[in-house]
Amino acid sequence: MQTQGEASNPLERNIELSVSREKVEAEVGVRLKRLAPKVKVQGFRPGKVPLKIVAQQYGHQVEHEVLGELLQQQFNDAVNQENYRVAGIPGFESRNSDANGATSYEFRATFEIYPDIELGDLSSITVNKPVLQIGDAEIQKTLDILRKQRATYEPTDRPAQTGDRVTIDYRGVLDGEGFPGGQADDYSVILGNGHLLEDFESSILGMTAGQEKTFDMTFPADYPGKDVAGKKVSFTIRLNKLEAPKLPEVDGEFAKSLGVAEGDIDKMRSEIKANLQREISQRIRTKLKEQVMQSLLDKVLIQVPKVLIRQEADRLAEEMQNSRAARGFRKDQSLSGDVFLEKAERRVRLGLILSKLIDTHELSVKPEQIRSFIEEYAQGYENPEQVIKWHYASPERLKEIEPLILEDNAVSWLLDKAKIIDQSVTFDELMGYSHATNV
Repeated sequence: MQTQGEASNPLERNIELSVSREKVEAEVGVRLKRLAPKVKVQGFRPGKVPLKIVAQQYGHQVEHEVLGELLQQQFNDAVNQENYRVAGIPGFESRNSDANGATSYEFRATFEIYPDIELGDLSSITVNKPVLQIGDAEIQKTLDILRKQRATYEPTDRPAQTGDRVTIDYRGVLDGEGFPGGQADDYSVILGNGHLLEDFESSILGMTAGQEKTFDMTFPADYPGKDVAGKKVSFTIRLNKLEAPKLPEVDGEFAKSLGVAEGDIDKMRSEIKANLQREISQRIRTKLKEQVMQSLLDKVLIQVPKVLIRQEADRLAEEMQNSRAARGFRKDQSLSGDVFLEKAERRVRLGLILSKLIDTHELSVKPEQIRSFIEEYAQGYENPEQVIKWHYASPERLKEIEPLILEDNAVSWLLDKAKIIDQSVTFDELMGYSHATNV
């Protein structure tokens, strides 16, 4: 017998299962006889341990295994009969395992099923396509950024300004007392790179080497350090060293530092343009994909199995822990999947919809797509051919690429149906450049 779950979870199902005790006992007897010759018990020769003693030592374990297998078999038969697609692992609740005289083990299986998905009409999707032409101005801006990244620093007597490198001592006081993270000696930072709070950095601007200053500032309410979040703190800063940036000249040596072996400046600019075009194409594809994915979520409304959301949330938490460990940080034991539930639900929902779309329209991966994907990816490395050979040396590596291409194929299919509106954007907007100073 099967019943639907509570109204709060329309994907939950219950199935009543019954396993004959006689059948379990018979199979347990067979397995214990098979096990007996292998059992070693002190005082008995190998293979001569009485079956009664074997049953005393291993009977409960074998009974548990047999019952579990027969229960799973019955469950599989029941869900196949109902054509259920089970999401996650079912839970089994014993109904009468300890009842005296019962001729069967009674269980209730509770589980969730995958939702039925109706894609509906997806031709009404509208997306804005960023449009940008690469010219001399964009190449020059990129050159300026590359020069700043390779800047050297020299001591200066003038007042501090954005772009300078400063070395400071600072002491923070909250209610007359110091606080964790509120002090440092010889702390070096480049002004304007976004590593300092805006009020803290603005107090450094205009100072000269050797100067000391005391000022008050209020931490943002959402500041990660809960001890000082939203509170007024008094800081004393001493500017130990002030260095101004010196940008490299755009010459043959600079071109060589960017990997142009001949030091040819025209070739350097051509390579910068090619790299920019590749980067911009990727950013445009990403923005189109984000819009398509959001449109899918908005138009195809489905119920998502809670068990899949929990599994994905726990996976994201584990991924975060491993990432922290790889960067040398200690694992945060308080970090749980609960933090990622919203993100996990979005991922699972989108994955189910995309899977339905791919199956419905029989989208597949062609060998030439895999080749093109790898070749484009390899262009970001110094030796593209070596990267290509590395991928093709392992079928498993090629298999890992297929889901990415399938997703791209789904996006391409949707873009063919969608209304695309060209939208001119600036270089800074598309590249995400900003002069704002944040935490």
